[in-house]
Amino acid sequence: MNKGNYFTCIGKGHGAPCLPASREDWEKLRREPWLAEMCARIENGDEQLKHRLPVWTPHCAEFKGNHRAAADALKPLKRLMLDFDEKGHTEEIAARLQEKNPLEVLLIEDSVRRGTHVLVELPDGMTAEEAQKLMAEATGFTPDAAVKDVSRCIYMVTEKHTKYVSERLFEMPKVKEALFACQAQAGKEEKPKPLSLNPQLKFRNIPYCEIVKEWWNRNGGEPAEGERNVKLHKLAVNLRSICDNKKEVLMQIMPRLGLTDAELQSIVDSACKETPKGISKMMQSIIDGEEWRTKNEESDTEAVVNETSFKVNTRSLPIGLKESLVGVPVSMRMPVLCAVLPLAAAYADGVSVRYCDGEMQKLGMMSIIYGEQASGKSVCKHAVNIWKRQFDEEDAIARKREDEWKERKKSRKANEKAPEDPKALIRVVPVTVSCSTLLRRLKNACGHTLYSFGEELDTLRKTNGAGSWSSKYDIYRLAFDPLDSEWGQDYNSDQAESGVVKVAYNWTVLGTNGAVRKCFKGDNIENGLSSRILLAEMPDTAFAQMPRYGHRTAEDEAKIQKAVTKLRSFSGFLDTPRLRKAIDGWVEQKRVEAAKDIDHVKDTYRRRAAVIGFRSGVIHYLLSGQEKETSASIEFALMMAEYCLNQQIKVFGKILQSQYVEASEECQRYGVNNSIFDQLPPTFTANDLAALKPSSVPRNSIIKILSRWNRDGWIEKVDTKCWTKIVTSDKVTS
Repeated sequence: MNKGNYFTCIGKGHGAPCLPASREDWEKLRREPWLAEMCARIENGDEQLKHRLPVWTPHCAEFKGNHRAAADALKPLKRLMLDFDEKGHTEEIAARLQEKNPLEVLLIEDSVRRGTHVLVELPDGMTAEEAQKLMAEATGFTPDAAVKDVSRCIYMVTEKHTKYVSERLFEMPKVKEALFACQAQAGKEEKPKPLSLNPQLKFRNIPYCEIVKEWWNRNGGEPAEGERNVKLHKLAVNLRSICDNKKEVLMQIMPRLGLTDAELQSIVDSACKETPKGISKMMQSIIDGEEWRTKNEESDTEAVVNETSFKVNTRSLPIGLKESLVGVPVSMRMPVLCAVLPLAAAYADGVSVRYCDGEMQKLGMMSIIYGEQASGKSVCKHAVNIWKRQFDEEDAIARKREDEWKERKKSRKANEKAPEDPKALIRVVPVTVSCSTLLRRLKNACGHTLYSFGEELDTLRKTNGAGSWSSKYDIYRLAFDPLDSEWGQDYNSDQAESGVVKVAYNWTVLGTNGAVRKCFKGDNIENGLSSRILLAEMPDTAFAQMPRYGHRTAEDEAKIQKAVTKLRSFSGFLDTPRLRKAIDGWVEQKRVEAAKDIDHVKDTYRRRAAVIGFRSGVIHYLLSGQEKETSASIEFALMMAEYCLNQQIKVFGKILQSQYVEASEECQRYGVNNSIFDQLPPTFTANDLAALKPSSVPRNSIIKILSRWNRDGWIEKVDTKCWTKIVTSDKVTS
């Protein structure tokens, strides 16, 4: 907010902090298109949306700590907002006040539900009750008697709702004393109370303020004058069951609705005297429900979809994956998913599956989460740490055994036989592990998959700069490939590990954009590693507000551990015919798109993006606990394949395409209506095709493309120079 010359306070909602606001802030907010849309929807019957409107305080220009309460009023104003609930009488009220105006009017506007707001200046010595009586006589309508508290707020409406506004509205009165000064002082004499509807207080990771809002939504909305105390008492009775019957907590989470702290304390005391009966059915429904909780994320989700074209449907995620996203901002959910999937696949290392091409596969996955400095990549680390817990606990025991063996070996006498190697199974290894140590760990793994997590890709690059990074290229590629991929080394020395092993190794690494560019350059993009990596981009944080993270409860973490145990329990062959069919259709669709536009990059990356999507779908299927693959598992697999392809093209596409032809645009996504095939006339020549491609495309590549199109039945030869299309764009796509 612009705090210069402020005349009121604005908050995002009833329970949100109210920040001092200037005329510019107030007018700018009332011109926002989204506010106009919300008001229109409320007027058309969407009553629940009303509670998401921003609010402003006509009776006070500043609160201590931005806490909207009478006790914290720092700059009370000699003003009174009159709220006339009768709908459709604003013009009539304005006309009557023009004829007979007992008080100076500062503002007349339609309320969000077409009642009337009238803000007036109060003369010295006049009480709010006296002013309300005068205005009732002048207008012929009775205002809401409750709207007189210094902390009272009014829902914000658009400037189109305004019928009259005085310049004096935006001026701070020169007289320091105000109508509410005595009221504010009386409040300060009481013991200070924490913020009502404190958004930091939560039950099972759900803010109490959100629970209260949903309670009002399901119980006819916020109470009107005359039913307020009864409804607040009922709310307190229900809330106490989820705050251990603690009065001090209730005083923080209960809405005041114009009551003083003493009045609210009386309601809370009365509610807590009753015998506890457990959580009511409605309160349990609110806590268990998820659909209403997602409403507050709609705007964030829409922004993410507009920016990335991808939306994570958390409600369709199975156990483990769903809890991984608890407290994670919408824009960071895909990176978190991509971070934990390789670890989930490592736990499910007893499973083998058959891919669309008929080959048997294990669940090998590698992911890189990239973003600028301070982009919030640590949110992925926190999720991985919870998933990794079982590995860490078992590895701690194994490493202790290995350390004890090393100590016995070191302290043995010259003629004493060396103790037997315990061959400890250690599943989590540093991402900077040497090739020799990695070989030893794989030899002792007994077929299990190892896992590494690295917080800095740049550290990995520097550590492997002497040549082992290049050696690990082979290991990483083999770890992704189908079953029985082998790797080994042979040294004539006891100091280095020798042998041949089956490679099973997954990892997750975080890194900056610059580190990714340094690790994958032109000479190593084409070696196949780039297409085997699942990339996820952190949201752009340039000039963005600080993200707000929630916290997973012990119950959430327990569900993740349950998911881990479930994945470890599976073994043997898993048949997934529906997943195979869906991924087979997707990869063919991308082949057609690439062929139509002679897009070598898309054609290259579509193949292994499909494999990554397929394996992600298998993990979803395993965690879902369903007998057959569900639609949710198939949708998840296709989403992951599409996201993986999009990211690989975005990060590596330009470099790889330079190996073929000059890239016209990084990560260009071609549709059926702008492909090169569609731009060609019904009858065309090789020169026509060449004219649509960059000059660097060699002539023999043009001939190969024509040959492929001819073999696929898209075109046929007319004569030695001309070709004609025999299918339309729709038929090609289908």
